[in-house]
Amino acid sequence: MPFAPVEKQPDHVALEHRVLERWEAEGTFEKLREQNRDSGRRFSFIDGPITANNPMGVHHAWGRTMKDLWQRYHAMLGEEQRYQNGFDCQGLWVEVEVEKALGLNSKPEIEEYGLDRFARACRDRVAKYAGVQTAQSIRLGQWMDWDRSYFTMTDANISYIWGFLKLCQERDWLYKGHRSMPWCPRCGTSLSQHELSQAGVHQDREDPALSVRLPLVDRPGEALVVWTTTPWTLPANVAAAVNPEIEYGRLPSGDWVGVATQPDAEFAERVRGSELVGLAFVISLAAAIPLAKATARPPSNSPTAVSNAAHVSVPWVRV
Repeated sequence: MPFAPVEKQPDHVALEHRVLERWEAEGTFEKLREQNRDSGRRFSFIDGPITANNPMGVHHAWGRTMKDLWQRYHAMLGEEQRYQNGFDCQGLWVEVEVEKALGLNSKPEIEEYGLDRFARACRDRVAKYAGVQTAQSIRLGQWMDWDRSYFTMTDANISYIWGFLKLCQERDWLYKGHRSMPWCPRCGTSLSQHELSQAGVHQDREDPALSVRLPLVDRPGEALVVWTTTPWTLPANVAAAVNPEIEYGRLPSGDWVGVATQPDAEFAERVRGSELVGLAFVISLAAAIPLAKATARPPSNSPTAVSNAAHVSVPWVRV
C-alpha cells in the first residue's frame, strides 16, 4: 500500500493536534495502563513537583518531556506505573506573586490584609495555575493520571512528611548543625538556591561606597581612609588592609589614601603601602559619620567609638 504524499511544508501544530485527538478518541493511554497492570513488574517514578505559580516555561516543558520519555520507555518494557503528577504549592515563589497581585510589599501589610485571606489567595493561585499547567502538559503530549495529581499543601501530603521525619528521628538520622544561608531581610526568611535563580533576583547594580577615617594612635592628626560597601560590618572589623605594592599619599588634612584614587591631589607625603603595615588605629564611628555624609546619626545610647580599641593595619595578602 503506497504512502500518502508528504506535504512540502507540513503543518506540525495541526499534526500534533491530530495525534492528541487520536489518543483521546482511542483511549491509548488507558489501554497502555490496562495492558501493563497485571504484568507483575513495576517501575516507581516519583515526580519532582512543578511549582503551580505561573504558566510553564520552555525549561519546564523540556524537563517534562524527558520525564515522559523515561516513563514511556519503562511502559514499553511492560512495567506498571502510577503516573502521578505533582504540584508544589508552597514557598516564596507563590507568596511573592500573590503579594504583587494584591499590591502588598511587606510582612506588616500582609498581616493587615489578613493572614487567612492571604493564605486563601495563595491556595487560589495554586489551583488556577495547576489547571493551566495541566492543560499545557496535556498539549505537550505528556501522559499522566492528571486526576490523581498530588499537591504539597494537602493535609495528607503534610502528614506523610511528618511521619517520614518521625521515622528519621527514631532511626537517629536527624542532627542539629549550622549552615550559612542567604537571608532576605524583606521576606524574613532564608533563601534556597532555587529561589535565588528566579528572574530578576540577581542584579548588577551600583552601590555607594562609604569612606571611613581610622585615626592613627601614634600619629596625631593622621588617619587611614578606607572604603566599604558594607558599613554594618565596621563595628566588628579588627584590621585594615593595605596593598604593600602600591603608593599611598598623605593629604594636607592628614588622611592617608591610595594615590591612584586621587591622581590630581597634592600630597604632603608619599610612601609604599608596606610602610603603613603595622600602624595602630581606632575604629571611631563618630569620625566616620561626617565623612560619609550620613543622613542620620547613631542613637543617643550608642558609643561614638567601638571601645576605642587599637587595631593594626595588615598587608593585603593576609586578607
